[in-house]
Amino acid sequence: MGFKVIIDWVANHTGWDHTWTATNPDYFLKEESTGDFKTASGMDDIIELDYKNPAMRKAMIDAMAYWVTECDIDGFRCDLAFWVELNFWKEARTELEKIKTLFWLAEADPLDNPEYQEVFDSMYTWAWMHKTANFYKNEIDIAVLKDLLQQYNDVCGDHSIPLWFTSNHDENTWNGTEYEKYGDMAKLLTVLSFARNGMPMIYSGQELPNLKRLAFFDKDVIEWNGNNQLHDFYKTLLNLHTNNPALRAADPSIVTYPINIDGYENVIAFLRKNGDDEVMAILNFSNQEMSFELISENAGGTYTDIFNNEVRNFSADKKVVLERFGYLVYKKNSR
Repeated sequence: MGFKVIIDWVANHTGWDHTWTATNPDYFLKEESTGDFKTASGMDDIIELDYKNPAMRKAMIDAMAYWVTECDIDGFRCDLAFWVELNFWKEARTELEKIKTLFWLAEADPLDNPEYQEVFDSMYTWAWMHKTANFYKNEIDIAVLKDLLQQYNDVCGDHSIPLWFTSNHDENTWNGTEYEKYGDMAKLLTVLSFARNGMPMIYSGQELPNLKRLAFFDKDVIEWNGNNQLHDFYKTLLNLHTNNPALRAADPSIVTYPINIDGYENVIAFLRKNGDDEVMAILNFSNQEMSFELISENAGGTYTDIFNNEVRNFSADKKVVLERFGYLVYKKNSR
C-alpha cells in the first residue's frame, strides 16, 4: 500500500526480566552501593544498559539490524534518545545504513539537544507542546510562543525536521487529552502543525476526536463509533502537506515570510513559498473574534481556502475575519 514503517526502539534500558540479565549481566550498569542492576531515574521497573561496553553496543546494533534485514523496516523512533550517548547513535546509523537508507526520529527536543541533529532526521517539539498548554491557561504571553517558533527555525534550519504534535501516548495518559490541555485551541494547533516547516504527527483516535485518556499499562481501547468527525479536517491538511511543494520539510528552496498584523498581537500569520507554490496560514490565538486587513508585500494575488474552496484575491480584498481560536489556510492559485 506504499506505507513506510518505523518501529519504536528503546536503547537506554530493558526490563528486569530481559534475557541479558542472565546471559550477559556485564551489559548493564550497576549500583555502586549494592552491585545490583542500576534502575533508571524515577523508574524502578527498568534497568540501564552500559554503553561503555563494546560488546553490548554491538549486540544492540545487531538487534536493530535484524528488523531491517528480516522485516525491511524503514527506520526507528528512538525512545529517550538523549539518554543514550550520541556517539552510539552515530555508530549505529553508520552501520545500519550500510543495509539501506533509514529514517531516524529522536524522542528529544532540538532546542534542548541540538547536537543530536547530527544523527537524527527529526526530533519532537516538546517545548512548543508544553508552552502552548501554558498559553491556553493564560500563564504566558503570545510573545513567548512567537519567540519559540523562531527558535525552532533558527536551530533546525533546512537540515532538520521538527515534529509538531498536540498529543501522543505519554501526553494523553499523564497530562490529559489535547482537549483537556488546549480546549477550543486544539484544532488551531493542529493546523499550525501541518503548516509550519516540519512534519505533523497524528496520534491514534484524533480523527474521532478522542476525548478519553487511555490507560498506559493496561489494555484500554479507543472508543471507535464509526463517526470520525475530523476525518475531512485531517484529510484536507494531509493532502495539502503531501502535495504542495511549499510545505516540504527541511527544503532549502522554501522561504517562510512572517506576516505581522499591526495591533493584533495574538494573530500568528506566515506565508511559505517554494517557487510559484505558496501556502498562507492565518491563526487567531485569541478567544475573541478578530477582524482586520491583511497587508503584506509577500501576500498578494488569488488564493483558495483549503477547507471550503472559496477563492480570494488578496490584492483587491484584504479583509480577514477570524473566529475565536480560528484559522485560515490558503494555497496560491496557479497563474
